[in-house]
Amino acid sequence: MCGIAGIYHLETPKPVDPARVEALCDAIAHRGPDGQGVWTAPGVALGHRRLSIIDLEGSPQPMASLDGRAMLTFNGEIYNFRELRRELAGYGARFRTEGDSEVILAAWQRWGPECVTRLHGMFAFAIYDLDARTLFLARDRLGVKPLHYASLSDGSLVFGSELKSLLAHPLLRREVDPLAVEDYLAWGHVPDTRAILKGVSKLPAGHSLLLRHGAPVPKPVQWWDVSFAERRKGSVADLEAELLYLMREAVTSRMVADVPLGAFLSGGVDSSSVVALMAEVSARPVRTCSIGFDVAALDESSYAEDVARRFATDHVSRRVSPDDFTAIDRLAAMFDEPFADASALPTWRVCQLARESVTVALSGDGADEAFAGYRRHVFQHSEDRVRALLPQGLRGPVFGALGRAWPKADWAPRPLRAKATLLSLAADSATGYARAIGVTPPELRETLYSETFHRLRGDYRAEDGVTQLMREAPARSGLDRAQYADLKHWLPGDILTKVDRTSMAVGLEAREPLLDHRLIEFAASLPEAMRVQGGQGKWLMKRTMRRVLPDPILYRPKQGFVTPIAQWLRGPLAGAARDIATSATLTRTGWFDSRRISELTEAHIGGVSDHSRLLWQLLMLDKSLAGLGIA
Repeated sequence: MCGIAGIYHLETPKPVDPARVEALCDAIAHRGPDGQGVWTAPGVALGHRRLSIIDLEGSPQPMASLDGRAMLTFNGEIYNFRELRRELAGYGARFRTEGDSEVILAAWQRWGPECVTRLHGMFAFAIYDLDARTLFLARDRLGVKPLHYASLSDGSLVFGSELKSLLAHPLLRREVDPLAVEDYLAWGHVPDTRAILKGVSKLPAGHSLLLRHGAPVPKPVQWWDVSFAERRKGSVADLEAELLYLMREAVTSRMVADVPLGAFLSGGVDSSSVVALMAEVSARPVRTCSIGFDVAALDESSYAEDVARRFATDHVSRRVSPDDFTAIDRLAAMFDEPFADASALPTWRVCQLARESVTVALSGDGADEAFAGYRRHVFQHSEDRVRALLPQGLRGPVFGALGRAWPKADWAPRPLRAKATLLSLAADSATGYARAIGVTPPELRETLYSETFHRLRGDYRAEDGVTQLMREAPARSGLDRAQYADLKHWLPGDILTKVDRTSMAVGLEAREPLLDHRLIEFAASLPEAMRVQGGQGKWLMKRTMRRVLPDPILYRPKQGFVTPIAQWLRGPLAGAARDIATSATLTRTGWFDSRRISELTEAHIGGVSDHSRLLWQLLMLDKSLAGLGIA
């Protein structure tokens, strides 16, 4: 795991000052504390910060191919590199090192841009081909590893693992994209289709970019996609056996490391499954870690301890106070862009705990998206049945009127909070799901914006991108399309961004075996009943894991990391919440109606309604803009 950066002159191949690339790399030194390197040639420079995981001494970067005709800077891990190495050796390739970096170079020289289809793993890399004078950028299938880039006024393109790397270049414009602000308020993060700064792009997951001197920057080329259009046939027993095989392969392939390795263990289905499969093949006790909270309603540590005992892991747990809001400034700085998933805070804490004893930690991320594990997937499945029974001409007026009239009863028991469901049923499947995954609904956003921002935003609405993604998805059903949207939008923009930044902030490599692309492709081909059945998501996965995990682990209500932001913003952060409306940074933008924000703040502090997620979004936006120098 590492950090990469570079500069490529698209027009005249002018010399690149190595000190400039060093500055880009220094900005992401936390991603690679074990080593650094810079390579330059006319018109190009590649930089690297290394966190040593495999071949600790033998694979410094940037790395040259054996013949010196290609140079690589690489972030990630290739899990099938040994198999590829043997195949390439059969074609005559020779190797000096024992790591995966040199295998990528040999794959490039054998297959060119198509080499990415042969790589199994998580990666973002750049290869400069000295013969063709081209720069090739690529990102893994699911977007586990990030890659940002931007064209600059001197005719160059700058790229880096994180936005802060690009910000180290003096020619990068620091002008906020108002459409990214609309996206952020809708989703709680800036999705991969956009960046908070104008002119900055994120290479999409499963895409590559081939740059040539004298040619404009082309559009990224998609080299991988997942299809929900086919349905796998077979008995439940056969599907269980195939799933178990794929999960075992995914876990064992990610246990290769020359440094201490362990796992996050929350006590939920996903992390417990990963730990169970690790324990099967590990000669030593698996190292596991979890955090608990000193508020019983938020604490899952007892479940993690039960699983640790069951598999005799070397387990360490730490109890933390939910009143951990003093770290907000550090948290905001990790993400560069505004990021409002409050579970980032406990994720960072568990990464800190893991880093005390291991350098690599396996997680259970990805199973919910792949196997329909979120409650919203179950709702989507049920709502689509209602949509199929009632025509839109009836549903729209009836459910729409009921939804608008139904009170937003944040205080009520869950069955009585029907407003969101009614509004979702009034819409088509894609529009309803876009509403389900949103943080701040469009009706509320409209009341927040000033006339100035309304003009800047124009006709753009954040939900349109997700509804278009779902309508164009290679899929058969509403559930298929919802999961496709999660894999393409939610997963890289929120979940993987959260894990990457919080783990890299402490020099920890996080690996996600349940995001093995073969496992994702298998899950996407399952009949709906193998994903959602009896009001339960992840049906086949839970059934498969019953052979090793008890029902209380498999079938207890999903919780996840919970941060008590509603209580914070009524208590110790009430003053900070009140300050949002008059924040110098937000006021100077002229984007928001400060009186409306004050109304919502007082309603929240007074317990009249729960606006914690919106207030948290605005607080993190304020801190992010200040960190970017937009103040």
